[in-house]
Amino acid sequence: MSEETGVAAAAPRVRAGCPHCRTSFELDADALRLAIGASARTTFYSFTCPGCGEAVRKPAGERIVELLTGAGVRTMRLTGR
Repeated sequence: MSEETGVAAAAPRVRAGCPHCRTSFELDADALRLAIGASARTTFYSFTCPGCGEAVRKPAGERIVELLTGAGVRTMRLTGR
């Protein structure tokens, strides 16, 4: 809760869709993971569909990375060897 207003701040939610069952939904930021690689091909976000339980991995361009990091999605940087 905010000390100034006495109101709890709403947790950021992210709109997503599942390519397996074709449903759309909102997820809490902690339900997603963002991986930032050296290229567009290795930069993606992932989550588990709440509808069908399938693991989903989608590419993340610059704008998606910006939105997800702004929403507080946990991020990992991938490094090549």
